[in-house]
Amino acid sequence: MYQFDVERVQDNKMLHLFYFCIILLLGTGLVTLYSASYSFAARFFHNGNYFFVRQLIFAVIGIAAFFIFSHINLESLRKLILPFVCVAAFLCVLTLVPGIGIERYGASRWIEIGSLSYQPSEMVKFVLPLYLAHLLDKKAANIDNFYSGVLPPVLVTGMFFGLIYMQNNFSTAVFIVFNAMIIFFLAGMKFRYFFAATAMIIPISALLIFTKEHRVRRLVSFLRPEWDPMGAGFQVNASRDAIVSSGFFGKGIGEGTRKMASIPEIHSDFIFSAYVEETGFIGILLFFALFIIFAVLGYKAALKSKTVFGKLLAAGLTTMIASQALLNTAVVSGALPATGIPLPFFSAGGSSLLTTLVCAGLIANVARKNGTNTGGTLVSENYSYEEESDEY
Repeated sequence: MYQFDVERVQDNKMLHLFYFCIILLLGTGLVTLYSASYSFAARFFHNGNYFFVRQLIFAVIGIAAFFIFSHINLESLRKLILPFVCVAAFLCVLTLVPGIGIERYGASRWIEIGSLSYQPSEMVKFVLPLYLAHLLDKKAANIDNFYSGVLPPVLVTGMFFGLIYMQNNFSTAVFIVFNAMIIFFLAGMKFRYFFAATAMIIPISALLIFTKEHRVRRLVSFLRPEWDPMGAGFQVNASRDAIVSSGFFGKGIGEGTRKMASIPEIHSDFIFSAYVEETGFIGILLFFALFIIFAVLGYKAALKSKTVFGKLLAAGLTTMIASQALLNTAVVSGALPATGIPLPFFSAGGSSLLTTLVCAGLIANVARKNGTNTGGTLVSENYSYEEESDEY
């Protein structure tokens, strides 16, 4: 009894630390966005608070969503997974419908509702891991059977890849496949399937890269930065210069100068460069410390979960957020070719912020359940599968 109480107290402390980490990331992101976007918003929207106010609205909605998804009964949520998948797929299709889908920067990734826009591919980032965790838990006994255990989740993953790729959003399409493969691996899928998938994915990805000029230009610019310094390589080069110029302590909050006009989209995908310019090396240490704490707590929640579903869900969503942060910072610092992946908690964009907080809420849900469990072994959740189709 004493040992159980100690474990429960430790789980509750871990959960509270997770909450505190989310608050710090969200607060730091909002402050950074205000500083990075003010000049651009004042020039183009005649309101320096334009992006900050919109982000703040979505932050409030996201906090409410975080609370809901951190307390919702996971067994009840599993019954809604099929509708979630259908809604996410339907919204992705809507982006391709003229008059509904909105094209920006050559990509049809958004649907517009009044003065607000929504990016359905962001919804896929939590719906797909939720679906895969559910299905791979349900089919754990047949995970080695290609037709019943492997093919159904692969087909759904492929469907979302196709829908997002058709929006001219290649980087996000590849990103969700990468995270899906992580969940497949954690579920215990045999290595032969990964070898077969890799043998197909690499040549297909190479082919898709060379179907669009802007992707080729980004790749060449990454391999040879001096090739087009004022064109394809301008954004990354300017971002790298801002990071290098920051020094140890940075220039101070609000004192950065590169955000004025030097770096395109500095309030969005390249906001990390604005953050580093103003906070310096100390800010980089704080940034990675927060995301490392987030990842450690997320993976701890997964490891301590008494159910396969909880393990796969917490691990999959933690990987999604942590790898997205790592990928974004690698791009901004010039370590990887430019992509359109936003920085969680920081980049302007209500769709991304809302999705990130929903994912964090689900991770907290798994952690909360660990703190209230009375014991047990690693089994599927007490969930009735008899009412479902075998293909679901």
